[in-house]
Amino acid sequence: MAANNATSLALPDRPVLLDGGMGRELQFRGVALSERIWSAQGLITAPDVVRQIHADYIEAGADIITTNTYGLIRDDLARVGMADRFAELNRLACRLARDAVNKARRSVWIAGSLPPLRGSFRPDLVGPHAKILPCYREQARLLAPHVDLFLCETMSSGAETQAAAEAACETGKPVWVSWSLHEDESGRLRSGETINEAASLLADLPVSGLLVNCCSPKSVTRAIPLLAAATTTAQRIGGYANTFHPIPADWRLDGDKATDGLLSLRNDLGPDAYAEHATQWLAAGATVIGGCCGTRPAHIRKLRSLL
Repeated sequence: MAANNATSLALPDRPVLLDGGMGRELQFRGVALSERIWSAQGLITAPDVVRQIHADYIEAGADIITTNTYGLIRDDLARVGMADRFAELNRLACRLARDAVNKARRSVWIAGSLPPLRGSFRPDLVGPHAKILPCYREQARLLAPHVDLFLCETMSSGAETQAAAEAACETGKPVWVSWSLHEDESGRLRSGETINEAASLLADLPVSGLLVNCCSPKSVTRAIPLLAAATTTAQRIGGYANTFHPIPADWRLDGDKATDGLLSLRNDLGPDAYAEHATQWLAAGATVIGGCCGTRPAHIRKLRSLL
């Protein structure tokens, strides 16, 4: 499918299926990753594995695969002396996704991932709009020629979402945003804002999907009716959960506390159990489902059977 014309995006009328996790899947397949620059390291040391993971998600039934750009952040690359490879690696991530799509026997779309810039799950570290908007613009412009839509994902606050979505919308491509929710299953963002409060900041932007992700399956279940209340009938809603144990409020991927570093996975969210949660999302009106960190092609294959 051509990626240069946003108006060419014509997703199915039924609920659509996203892919699953990338970082943990790379590790499951034996790829050693740095905590700080895991996306970049996967692209540099194991591009064939990244490509194969995309292909496996397509084979499992995903309608949309997401570029391996979640951890591609200029400041993080600069800390390890690789800032000059930022553009190259973003384009490589797109090329690997496109390679997998070109070999598919059906229509598959590519979502360009725009991530948190100063740490996942940390609304306190987001920073001012004037500083993060140029960063999002740079990455969005690199991805835009190669993707079919943008996914501003794991957003922890309304302000973070607004900056990412503004930059993505400037490209003319369809834009979905996805919030990570508080561990208390209240349906609130990690900033404490309600979904409605965060969505109101996007009212002047042509955002066509509101989702939640990288939180517990129960948090997604709680959020679907709230998303429905915050959207128009033209917008898609949905979610894709992680399989993590609860995430500490002050967690850092590359921090030095005992609770920092790689998050542990639950052992009760295999494909069947995960699909039971997704059944509730669909019943509540979700039109987009998928998997986040810790979910694998087997999870996506099981979700496909629900559709």
